[in-house]
Amino acid sequence: PFQVYFEGEATSVSGENATGPFDILPKHYNFLCMLVPCMLTVRSLAGDKQIKIHRALMQVKADRVVVFMDV
Repeated sequence: PFQVYFEGEATSVSGENATGPFDILPKHYNFLCMLVPCMLTVRSLAGDKQIKIHRALMQVKADRVVVFMDV
C-alpha cells in the first residue's frame, strides 16, 4: 500500500469510473472520483505505463493527478 507506481510528468492519464472510461489531459478541471477495476494508463515522454487497478480514489487538482489504491 505504500508503493509509488509512477512519479513524474505525464502527457495524459486514462482510467475508468462508474460512468465509463475517461482521459485526464493537461489543464483538466479539478475533480475527485472512485475508479472501478481497470487498467490505468499513464502516458509520458518515456513511454506508456499500465497499472492494474482493483479499487482506487483519484484526485485531480492544480494540474496534478494522485491515485490512492487499495490492493
